[in-house]
Amino acid sequence: MYPKIGIRPIIDGRLGGVRESLEETTMSMARNVARFYTENLKYPDGSAVQCVIADSCIGGVKEAADCATKFQSENVGVSLSVTPCWCYGTETMDMDAAIPKAIWGFNGTERPGAVYLAATLAGHNQKGLPSFGIYGRDVQDLGDEAIPEDVREKLLSFAKAGLAVAIMKGKSYLAIGTVSMGIAGSEIQSDFFQSYLGMRNEYVDSTEVMRRIEQKIYDQEEYVKALQWTKDHCQEGEDFNEAAKQRSREQKDKDWEFVVKMTLIIRDLMEGNPKLAEMGHGEESLGHNALVSGFQGQRQWTDFLPNGDFSEAILNSSFDWNGIRRPFMVATENDSLNGISMLFNYLLTNTAQIFADVRTYWSADAVERVAGWRPSGQAKNGFIHLINSGSATLDGSGQQRENGSPAMKPFWEITEAEKQACLDATTWYPADLGYFRGGGYSSNFLTQGGMPLTMCRINLVKGLGPVLQIAEGWSIDLPEKVHHTLDVRTNRTWPTTWFVPNLTGSGAFTDVYSVMNNWGANHGAISYGHIGKDLITLASMLRIPVCMHNVPDENVFRPAAWNAFGMDKEGQDYRACDTYGPLY
Repeated sequence: MYPKIGIRPIIDGRLGGVRESLEETTMSMARNVARFYTENLKYPDGSAVQCVIADSCIGGVKEAADCATKFQSENVGVSLSVTPCWCYGTETMDMDAAIPKAIWGFNGTERPGAVYLAATLAGHNQKGLPSFGIYGRDVQDLGDEAIPEDVREKLLSFAKAGLAVAIMKGKSYLAIGTVSMGIAGSEIQSDFFQSYLGMRNEYVDSTEVMRRIEQKIYDQEEYVKALQWTKDHCQEGEDFNEAAKQRSREQKDKDWEFVVKMTLIIRDLMEGNPKLAEMGHGEESLGHNALVSGFQGQRQWTDFLPNGDFSEAILNSSFDWNGIRRPFMVATENDSLNGISMLFNYLLTNTAQIFADVRTYWSADAVERVAGWRPSGQAKNGFIHLINSGSATLDGSGQQRENGSPAMKPFWEITEAEKQACLDATTWYPADLGYFRGGGYSSNFLTQGGMPLTMCRINLVKGLGPVLQIAEGWSIDLPEKVHHTLDVRTNRTWPTTWFVPNLTGSGAFTDVYSVMNNWGANHGAISYGHIGKDLITLASMLRIPVCMHNVPDENVFRPAAWNAFGMDKEGQDYRACDTYGPLY
């Protein structure tokens, strides 16, 4: 059951005419916000977000306590107080330290909610309970039920981030295997997950996948269906390995069977499968309550067995042999920090995520030297090659459409034709045996240009803790010959996204080179849409400072307490996060 948004209608508690005159206006404000959320927000399964409104307006501490009791029983994970008037601040405020909270104080003159907003935010700050303040720019008349556009934007940003926090709480990150090739992100730091995200850490050895394959602990009827679907829809490409090293046709066919079974098993490890209980495998049927997972793969597994590229790519996509469905979050090389970055993006957008290496910065001069073509337009300052070993979501091909333009959409908006277009745009090449001695298949596609993208990454820094990097930008198209020339220098069997970040002319966004040079790890999580402002809001709820972003200052939305930590927004963020510490 997904967490709900709790709406707290706050009222002037003075009976004898004052409270009575405001009851309907205040409760109507709460109902309007609840309706707004239900109409505009969806859970990851596509259902409308649910709201819970307090049984009565809250004019004092008793009604505040009654509301808290109701919220606990109704699985409320996000709290929004709304008021059109002055009320008693500390008597009516939400005191739950672990739930993201905000106050919308109506900008009116009759009985200004802004006065309550200011007084109660001061109470939150004094008590160490950060809250977001929402205040419309323009004065409205008392009883005006319209929600101004600037208020709508803040209400949505707060709720999306707050729901992400609530959905993560109590879930698991499942590590399948351990550390991959010395990648620090695959050294699972349980304190980060538990203290900052409220998540558990679950672990299984990679041999559990092998055990389930050998002992047939998977839905064998579904396997037959999945294998046939794979043969019908996943086109195999040319084998670019040296002829003497290529695997036989028999080996390749067995690899297909193996990686399809792996896909079923990794999914079952994450979320369980009641079919396994029917087969007599009750413990295995339960899964690990994992919202995100990572597969070690390299090298101990991939030196010996088929790689995880097919499994990761299909699970990360919004469709498989069972049709169009929600994507799973599976991190390549068990990079838990990039897995969580993918999860942040996913919970804010409900869309599949591209996992990629932030592999190469191509300057205009270097492109001209290598490919005989000088970039212009969006690419004139150079671009970044995002490419990894075939594990990115197939949605990343850009074959879905939004208003006629390339897009990545929530699964419930994807058509059968768009699903098929993503499959048709993808070729599955026999794995590069230099990387993957055990064989397998890697997906290859080229992301269509023109998609707004946001790349982010969580990094852990000793003595500082977690920090978040954000880069908004665009996918771009290159001339086919130029793409091929640059692509084969890396690996022609892997999916490519050519990415141009939006530049600000200063700091890490002085130029494209600076973005690449300031990126804190070899991986990035790439989401459709410019969602940097929502990531900033989410990070502030979790007390994770943002060390790099290109979001305009006017779009940055953090708790009101941050304003007390100095005049520089990013300095405020570091000091506030250090003062308040991890959410849990």
